[in-house]
Amino acid sequence: MSTKDFVEKDYYKVLGVPKDATEAEIKKAYRKLAREFHPDANKGDAKAEERFKEISEANDVLGDAKRRKEYDEARALFGNGGFRPGPGAGGGSFNFDLGDLFGGAPGGGGTGTAQGGGFGGGGGGIGDMFGGLFNRGGPGTTRVQPRRGQDIESEVTLSFTEAVDGATVPLRMSSQAPCKACSGTGDKNGTPRVCPTCVGTGQVSRGTGGGFSLTDPCVDCKGRGLIAQDPCEVCKGSGRARSSRTMQVRIPAGVSDNQRIRLRGKGAPGERGGPAGDLYVVVHVGAHPVFGRKGDNLTVTVPVSFTEATLGGEVKVPTLGGPPVTLKLPAGTPNGRTMRARGKGAVRKDGSRGDLLVTVEVAVPKDLGVEARDALEAYRKATADDDPRAELFQAAKGA
Repeated sequence: MSTKDFVEKDYYKVLGVPKDATEAEIKKAYRKLAREFHPDANKGDAKAEERFKEISEANDVLGDAKRRKEYDEARALFGNGGFRPGPGAGGGSFNFDLGDLFGGAPGGGGTGTAQGGGFGGGGGGIGDMFGGLFNRGGPGTTRVQPRRGQDIESEVTLSFTEAVDGATVPLRMSSQAPCKACSGTGDKNGTPRVCPTCVGTGQVSRGTGGGFSLTDPCVDCKGRGLIAQDPCEVCKGSGRARSSRTMQVRIPAGVSDNQRIRLRGKGAPGERGGPAGDLYVVVHVGAHPVFGRKGDNLTVTVPVSFTEATLGGEVKVPTLGGPPVTLKLPAGTPNGRTMRARGKGAVRKDGSRGDLLVTVEVAVPKDLGVEARDALEAYRKATADDDPRAELFQAAKGA
């Protein structure tokens, strides 16, 4: 983070929270925005990616109590007019460099002085106060920064029943992890040296004019802060090597096809005490020969006879993994009507279950015996005056 970022960026505004927001409110706002602008959900959208970086940067500061306190104090200083330039000695112009302010400018000499005192002079200084916020300490400080592990994405295929009830499945994953040959140091003998370019911080600053600077990952050590004196033959000095592992992953009940599940901290291990990345699992669900799915509800089509649909009766209906239920079929039930068996569907997030939607399909027999045929002929004669298409033709004429 650069001095310019510190002075100009309002992280409360970035997250859309008030300055007196609680830790829970900040966390909630960050999670909501991170889901909306995550690069995986906005592939190819450069603006969304940039927005995600801003949100993450804001959370890094406001989500840490110590860094937030330092940030608030520094913003208060600038917002209240602290360190405003005044006239130089002898009426000359004031020449002030923010880089000197944060880096701890040595006392004495110089082209101007800050009115009001309180900084300048030998050790300590305001640079130490802001050291944690800028990831840089006072003069002579060397600190190798922890690094978060990479996110991993995997896929798993579940049966229809496993998706409804939940399942624990083994996943074999391959990712970058600390090299076992050199214990993650990158050095064959385990004695890497501090990078002289970035002095172990993993970052280098470049001036942009006006006393401001931007920080970039160090090219020489690739952001690690360390350089191998005798590079490890396995990881070539990077300290990271390809590692495979198998872990048992619990897929929650009620997961749907192509759903993407995030498991925090189950990704690649971090470096130098940094947190592990996250594991994203894309779930594929197989089809069932009898049941279908509509959100939290299961669906099933049940054939009924002509007499059952006409006269009514009780019909047994299968359920997924449980005993059948009996539904009462009203007399005169039309083909395609859907009835509901409550609590026999998929598991919801709150632990309750959806419903089983039962669609009636009137089955037409292909072969009839003599007695059945004679009975139907008699029924046809008895209902000859009842034309089911009369209203259809009447409506067609009216249109």
